[in-house]
Amino acid sequence: MFDAKKTSNEIITFIKNYYKENHLKGVVIGISGGKDSAVVAGLFTKALGKENVTGIWMPCHSKDEDKNNAIELANHFGFELKEFDLTNMYDNYVKQIIALNNPNIDDLIDSNINIKPRLRTATLYYHAAYLSKKNKGVYLVAGTSNKCEIYVGYFTKGGDNIADIQVLADLTVDEVIAVGEVIGVPYHIVHKTPDDGLSGLSDEDKLGVKYSEIADVLENKGNNTSEIVRQRIYSLHQRNAHKFTTPTFRKNS
Repeated sequence: MFDAKKTSNEIITFIKNYYKENHLKGVVIGISGGKDSAVVAGLFTKALGKENVTGIWMPCHSKDEDKNNAIELANHFGFELKEFDLTNMYDNYVKQIIALNNPNIDDLIDSNINIKPRLRTATLYYHAAYLSKKNKGVYLVAGTSNKCEIYVGYFTKGGDNIADIQVLADLTVDEVIAVGEVIGVPYHIVHKTPDDGLSGLSDEDKLGVKYSEIADVLENKGNNTSEIVRQRIYSLHQRNAHKFTTPTFRKNS
């Protein structure tokens, strides 16, 4: 049985110890308005203090609901939230790629979706470097991916898979929700239907499986999931295997 309170305390201790051992100061977190970044922000605020947590809301043709949730979360935990609008930058990317290649617009769908998290990651690291210099102490970029997303490769290479520290990567979606409830994330945020804020679809719509089914495969070998769904999940994992490692040539010794 998952003990959310015990796990929450262990994560907070993990953060405190890592920062103390490595003489670190603060953290930068991309705040999307969804539950994963909300739980990460709550955990770091409790571990480091609100004064050492900076959230970045990075709209890019984003929904007002997500912005409102991001602001509410920052006010709730008391950390600073900065807005860094990527809309014009994104639009310029698309404009130039069209000018260079004159592509079929349908061929740009994946490129358009994936450039957004890559721009966001660059923005987070930019702020981390700035704050490290300004405040005379190293700021890390925190990852917000959970175990289910990672297993099926539901992340963008060079985007949201890049981080300096991960605190949800060994937690399923239901476990993230349970931790969020324990640390006091507002109910409607921690129970918000997960979506990437990019495609207009929920995560489960895009994946074609439920997060609870992915968790079942990870924790119970899919004993409570149909064979068709199990194979879909295994297929997603295998299809995205290229995201997990970088093939590297090694010279013969």
